[in-house]
Amino acid sequence: MEVTVSTAEQLRLTAEEFDLICKKLGRTPNFNELCAFSGMWSEHCSYKNSIKWLKTLPREGGRMLVKAGEENAGLMDIGDDLGIVFKIESHNHPSAIEPFQGAATGVGGIHRDIFTMGARPIAALNSLRFGLLEDEKTQHLLAGVVHGIGHYGNCFGVPTVGGEIYFDRCYHTNPLVNAMSVGIVKAGQTVSATAEGEGNPVLFVGSATGKDGIGGASFASADITAESAKELPAVQVGDPFQEKKLLEACLEVIQTGAVVGMQDMGAAGIICSTAEMSAKGGVGMRIDLDKVPTRQPNMKTWELLLSESQERMLLVAKKGKEELVKKVFEKWDLPCAVIGEVTSDGILNFYMNGQLDASIPAHELVLGGGAPQYDRAFSAPAYLEKIAEFELNAVALPSDLKAAAQQLITHPTIASKNWIFRQYDSMVGTNNTNTNAPSDAAVVLVKGTKKGIAITTDCNSRYVMADPRKGAMIAVSEAARNIVCAGGEPLGVTNCLNFGNPYDPAVYYQFKEAILGMGEACRLFDTPVTGGNVSFYNQNPDGPVNPTPTIGMVGLLENVDKKMTLDFKNAGDEIYLLGSLQNDLGSSVYLQDIIGHTLSPVPYYNAEEELALHRLVKNLIYSGVIESAHDCSEGGVWVALMEKTFNRSVGFSVKAPERAVDGKLLRVDACWFGESQGRVVVSVSPQHRAAFLQLTATGSTPVTFLGVTTQESIELDGQHWGSVRDWKIQYDSAIGVVMNKG
Repeated sequence: MEVTVSTAEQLRLTAEEFDLICKKLGRTPNFNELCAFSGMWSEHCSYKNSIKWLKTLPREGGRMLVKAGEENAGLMDIGDDLGIVFKIESHNHPSAIEPFQGAATGVGGIHRDIFTMGARPIAALNSLRFGLLEDEKTQHLLAGVVHGIGHYGNCFGVPTVGGEIYFDRCYHTNPLVNAMSVGIVKAGQTVSATAEGEGNPVLFVGSATGKDGIGGASFASADITAESAKELPAVQVGDPFQEKKLLEACLEVIQTGAVVGMQDMGAAGIICSTAEMSAKGGVGMRIDLDKVPTRQPNMKTWELLLSESQERMLLVAKKGKEELVKKVFEKWDLPCAVIGEVTSDGILNFYMNGQLDASIPAHELVLGGGAPQYDRAFSAPAYLEKIAEFELNAVALPSDLKAAAQQLITHPTIASKNWIFRQYDSMVGTNNTNTNAPSDAAVVLVKGTKKGIAITTDCNSRYVMADPRKGAMIAVSEAARNIVCAGGEPLGVTNCLNFGNPYDPAVYYQFKEAILGMGEACRLFDTPVTGGNVSFYNQNPDGPVNPTPTIGMVGLLENVDKKMTLDFKNAGDEIYLLGSLQNDLGSSVYLQDIIGHTLSPVPYYNAEEELALHRLVKNLIYSGVIESAHDCSEGGVWVALMEKTFNRSVGFSVKAPERAVDGKLLRVDACWFGESQGRVVVSVSPQHRAAFLQLTATGSTPVTFLGVTTQESIELDGQHWGSVRDWKIQYDSAIGVVMNKG
C-alpha cells in the first residue's frame, strides 16, 4: 500500500506551517527558532493529526485525580490516601534502528514520566511486535530489544511483571516497542509539570547533555525508509544507574517542599519541557543555555534545545530554595544547575553567552496552544471488501486436529515467552505476586496495605485490521477481562496508538474508527482514558503495520487475598466454559497462519455479553466457588486449556459439545481453535459444584460443561494426546530453539 501524499504535497504542507510560524511571530524565525518549532510541531509532540479524535475519548470520571493529558501520566485514587500513576509510550522508530538503546531508553523514559510526578515506580510492562520469527532480521531486533528492556529495567530496579509479544509479517521493518510503567504516590506528594511564580529559579538536574537524540521527535514523525539508518544520532543513549540516582534524588527533593513544578526532558528535550511547563502555568522563562551542564564541548543553541539525552529533568523551585535543591542532587552525585528563571510575559527567551538566540511565546509551541490541528481525509481500505466476502463454509475441516493443535501451541505468538521473560528481573522489590501463582493480569502488592494492583497490556492487531472499531473495542474488553479474571476491578486506561502514515486516507480511517471503538468500550467498562501516546508513521514502502491501539489497563484488588489464578489446581475438578460457542474462526491464528486465510472477519463480539460475563466472573471469584479462571484469546479454548495445565502439570479430559449454532452443527475447529470473544474457562471443585451452578443459572451468560481435570494426561474428544510434560516441552522451547540456534 503506497502512501497517497506526494513529495510536492508534503512540501506544500511544510510551507503552510512555515507561513503560520511567521504569522505567529510577526516575523521570519531564525534558525534556532525554526528548530524549536520543528520539534514542538512534530507529530510526536503536537498530536496535530490525532488530537481531534483523541478528544472524543472519555477523559474524566471514575477515580481520576487529574484530567487526561494534564500531567506526565495518569493519576487515579486507590484509597487509603494513595494514588496510582501509570502511562504507556512507544519507542518504535529508535528500536527499529538501534534495538538495544531504542528499547532501553523507552523503558527509562516511561519511568521518568512516573517519578517526575512524585510516584515511585513499582512495576513495568511492555507490548512488543516483530516480524516473522524465522527471519534473521526479526531475531536481531528481538534479541536487541529484549536485552535493552532487561538491561535498563534490571539495573534500575523495577520489576517487569507482564506484557505481550506478537509476531506478524507486517512488523518486519517497523517493530513496535511499547513500554508501560506503574507507580504509587501518597496523597499530597504529587508534583505538577507546571511553572509559576515570577522570579522562581529554573534548574537543570540529572545527566549532562550531549548530542545523542537530537531531532528524535522529528525522527519519530516520519516513515522508516532505507535511509533511516543514517538517523542513528537521533537514537538516545541511556544509563539506568544514573536514572536510579535521579529517581531517589527527585523523590527526596519533593520532600523538602522547595519544588514548584518538575518535568522530564523527553521528546524534544529542553525546548519541550520549558515550553510545556510555561504554557501550562501561563508564564515564560529566561534560559541561559550556556549554563546547561554538557558532556560535549561547543554545543550550539539548537543542539541544546533539541538534544534528547536521557536521565534529565527540568525543575522550577521556590525562590531562595536553590541551595536546598542543589544539596539533594549533590548528595546523589548528579549535576544540578540554575539555568534561568520564570518570567511573567509568557515568552521563552533563550540566551547563549549573554546573546539572545531565540524568543518564542510558549503558548504558540504547544498542543492546545498555537500548535496546528488538522482534520485529515479518510476512506475505508479496499481490503475490507474482501473480508466481507469471506465464507466459513469454504474452509475445510482439519484432517488432523492434533497436528493443528501442535502448530498452535508452538506458534511464537502463543508459545511460552520464557526465553524473553527470563532476561527480565520480575521479582526485585518483592511486589510481584505472579511469580509462582500466574493470573491473567499481573498483580503487584501495595506495600503497607492489603491492596493489590492488577495490570495488563492488550491488543490483537489482526482484529483491529479486520474491523478497526470493533477490534479496538475488543482490545479494551480483553484488558478488562484479564483484570476481572485476576480478581480486580478495572479502573482506567492508558493507550499507545500505533498506526501508519496519517496522510494515507486508509490509515486515517483505521485510526479514526479505532478511537471511536475504544471510546465506546471505555465508557462501557467505566475505564476513562488517562493519557498515552500516538505513534504514527509506522510505515515503510511496503505499507503500514497493522493498526495497533495497545491498551494498558490498571485495576484494583481491595484485598489481594482475593486474587484469582489461571491454573488448574487439582485432578478431579470440573471444567466449564463461560460464554458462547460460535461457528467462528475469524482472524484466528488457526485460520490465518495454519490454514492460510489472511483476510477474514473480526471474531464474534458482543459488548453487552462481555459486560455480563465480567459481572459473573467477579461474583464467582468473590463467592469463592471457582478454583481458577483464564480468558480465551489467541488459540481459543484449546490454548486456554493448555495454559491452565502448565503451572502444576494438571491435565484435562474434555469433549466438544454436540450442539447446533444458528442451525448448523458446531464445527470442531471452531469449538477448540476459534477466538470468539467474551469467554472464560473456569475450574470448579466437586464440593462447590452446586453453588457454582446456582450462581450461573440466573444470568444471561451461557455455561458449558467441557470435562474434568486429570493427573497429568491430555485427552480431547475421546483421544489420548499424551502428557502435560510432552506438550510443555514443545510450548516452552518453541522460541528458544530458534533464538539459540547459533
